[in-house]
Amino acid sequence: MTCSEDLRRLHFINALFAGLTGNDLYLAQQIQSAITTSLAEAENRPPSDPAFTAAAGRLLEKLLAGQEDHGFFHWDAAESTADATPLFTREKVMAGLRSLARFREATLLVTNLRPAHCPPDRRWTARRQREYDETLALIRDLAAARTRPSANLNIFFL
Repeated sequence: MTCSEDLRRLHFINALFAGLTGNDLYLAQQIQSAITTSLAEAENRPPSDPAFTAAAGRLLEKLLAGQEDHGFFHWDAAESTADATPLFTREKVMAGLRSLARFREATLLVTNLRPAHCPPDRRWTARRQREYDETLALIRDLAAARTRPSANLNIFFL
């Protein structure tokens, strides 16, 4: 793994676990180490690798699940081939927002949205990029419209 990929992964971990690390890259490095030791050949995986993303998502879910005053919802967009379509995206995100509505602080984690729009063996086309951008906008618009103004909702796209 190159130095730039390692730095990208470290910044990815620091952003994802900012509440825990307080932007301390040493703590982010410790979390990264914990994730990579749980994966085979993790040193060779970029931060965009689905296995690395899934491991980071599971760790974040475990950390936030223990907090009674913080809501957490995880949607894996690659669960089925239809999940990334606007209809199913709306359904999944609305279900997540309903489950988070009672919390003042909440986290919505969306994983594998890019691979759901463009599988790794395919190329990005203008159409795929437009559909991906529209899905991102849909999720942000739903979150803005369906979240109480007094609530603090963090949305992570991995």
